[in-house]
Amino acid sequence: MQQPAVPELAHTHTRPIHWVATATAVAGVVALSSLLPPDSATAAQAPGRPALPAAAPPATDGVAFPLECGPVKAVVERKASGDLDGDGRPETVAVVHCDAGISTPPDGVYVLTQGDGATRPRVVATLVDPKDRSTVRDFAVRDGVVLATLLGYSSPDVPTCCPDVEEDAKWQWGNGAFVRSSPADARSV
Repeated sequence: MQQPAVPELAHTHTRPIHWVATATAVAGVVALSSLLPPDSATAAQAPGRPALPAAAPPATDGVAFPLECGPVKAVVERKASGDLDGDGRPETVAVVHCDAGISTPPDGVYVLTQGDGATRPRVVATLVDPKDRSTVRDFAVRDGVVLATLLGYSSPDVPTCCPDVEEDAKWQWGNGAFVRSSPADARSV
């Protein structure tokens, strides 16, 4: 068996002086670092990685809504945005009707999205079909939920100027589709 060239190394046994020396060195480094100002922070992207801009909600301009308006144009009455499906990108919900000029035209409520590289937003869901003859009074997108108060008609004989039924509705994304729930039954206006 070969014996080590140095019989015993002094630093292999800790003594109180070693702890004092270590504590003094750490205190010196901390004191020195507090005297030096930090480098200014920059928001530069790491080389070779493309910057990801914050996703803007889809615009309603130039969207072909599935609405039959004949010779008049479709008008976006209201819109709101939010991340409805939890993918980190906002969708836009638009309340749209034909520019009738007289009476109360029925509204359609449509969800728009715009994928990567797409030049235009597209309609991915119809929450309220204009054929249902409903008008949207209150409308909001909150925490991934679309909320609306719908005004409708108890029969086809009720004139379009004067809806006589009110219903609260909400839609939420679930299992690959928008699921509608109504907090309360329809009530007369």
